[in-house]
Amino acid sequence: MAKVIFSVQYEISSGKKEEYFGVIRELKNLLKADGLENYTVYEVKGKPNNYQEIYTFSSSEAFDQFDDNQDERLNILINKLNDLTTENSTKYTTLHEVTEI
Repeated sequence: MAKVIFSVQYEISSGKKEEYFGVIRELKNLLKADGLENYTVYEVKGKPNNYQEIYTFSSSEAFDQFDDNQDERLNILINKLNDLTTENSTKYTTLHEVTEI
């Protein structure tokens, strides 16, 4: 079964780092879904206030079902993250593992 990596990269507003870390800490505690193997956050080297969230799913099906299984608190945290990011800085990438090689 091919894995899926979903990433979200964005810049947070200046002066919002501590609030951002608080939201991410809570988000990490809540993100428990069938097929979600890993959730990590990275700071982008050389770009202050730029971060990338990486979600690793065990399959395409698990990735597709992820949005359907979100609870209200998770949605609130995602909205808070959106409020902390600078306008037009968010980029989404979805990678599907190649299994034919």
